[in-house]
Amino acid sequence: MKSGKRTMMGDDDTAAALFPFPNPRVRGTDPQAKDLMPPGGGGEHGCTEQDHPLATGRHDEGAPSHPMPPPPLIVPVASEKKKKKHKQGQEHEKHPAGSLPEGPLIEILSRVPYKSLCRFKCVSKPWLALCSDPDIRKRSPQTMAGFFLRNYGMRPCFINLSGRGQPLVDPFLSFLRESFKLLIPQHCCGGLVLCKYWESYCFEEDEYNLVVCNPATKKWAELPPNPIQLQDEDEEEVEEYLCFDPAVPSRFMVFTHTWDFTEVTIYSSDTGRWTTVESGWIDKTPIGLPVFLNGTLHLMTTEYSIVTVDTEGKVWGQIDIPGNMRDSSDYPFIGQSQGRLYAWCINDNVDVCQLLVWALEDYGGAKWALKDTVNISELFGRDRYKYVEPLAIHPDCDLIFLTDRRGKAISYDMDSKKVHVIGTHETFYGAIPYVPCFAEWPSDGH
Repeated sequence: MKSGKRTMMGDDDTAAALFPFPNPRVRGTDPQAKDLMPPGGGGEHGCTEQDHPLATGRHDEGAPSHPMPPPPLIVPVASEKKKKKHKQGQEHEKHPAGSLPEGPLIEILSRVPYKSLCRFKCVSKPWLALCSDPDIRKRSPQTMAGFFLRNYGMRPCFINLSGRGQPLVDPFLSFLRESFKLLIPQHCCGGLVLCKYWESYCFEEDEYNLVVCNPATKKWAELPPNPIQLQDEDEEEVEEYLCFDPAVPSRFMVFTHTWDFTEVTIYSSDTGRWTTVESGWIDKTPIGLPVFLNGTLHLMTTEYSIVTVDTEGKVWGQIDIPGNMRDSSDYPFIGQSQGRLYAWCINDNVDVCQLLVWALEDYGGAKWALKDTVNISELFGRDRYKYVEPLAIHPDCDLIFLTDRRGKAISYDMDSKKVHVIGTHETFYGAIPYVPCFAEWPSDGH
């Protein structure tokens, strides 16, 4: 029907107008109509088997010709199962970890080592976006990046552990050089670096101050004068140690003591002040780099024992080392790896010079387990222990670092037994292992 004009049609005309193909309800006379349909007919369309026998592809010559209906328009419709799966896929795109709320998810991922976090990025685009979140990256534990050298003149120097590309941090701590003329790194802990500094090139060696910095974020905080330095009339050498846990980025502590170890001063970033406490380690002389583990500072001593103290200087303790280490030719060293305390030493009191590595299995009972024994000749190609010095143990794997004091430093994998040269530098002795931290600095820092 067209606008403004009405046309009267009969029943056959109406059917023909509505159905361009032959109508099964209208008996047609076109001998070619039967050729318009494929064998098998067009389905039920409200017809029963009695009305229309099953199509066989043959036609009865005596039977009247019935035009066959057109094939139905088949539109693919997703099943309920597919719809549900599709909906779940859309939900996964929005929430990669299912129904886990965003807050707890970020908290969990923030505790995953950064190297493992990078692997999650390959799962899907939502995981890529989630794991690339700068807030998560800042809080995620990092892996060891290299060593700061503390015996490299009067300026910092950094050895990149990967040996390729630019170091992750500024190797010379240039962001501090604008404020301080001379710098010497003293200790690294949790991603922060404790440095001595002098404000001019004309200086007395014992007239220095302390600064704590984060090389990854270029933030720093200057500490007030240390009471031990001000009271030290005998000009004894003062040792300084840094304590910092990346899980609590708003707080760090600094411990200092003189060689006689009669008292300890503790600086807290919470109060911004030093406090002096009587030492609980009378007749003990700490040596080597300390280990800050589980909120406790650990120090090896010349008496072949490990002394401990909490961050407030209230709980003092001692851990005995394995008897074999007491027979070593040099003092043992300590470090932490994968949440456990390790101790190692060079022993030449046998036919061959060996490296012995122990792991503390039972902290409360001081139960140690021998982790590895290897001949020094297999590591350096010679058997003279006095030129070999353990440096550190990797915090995330069974990898230990050593130097021969002649400039050659190696890594030794205790699992695969592989040895890799990481560098040649004349001042590797006394190197400080460094692990980056991208945590936010306290509000009163620079």
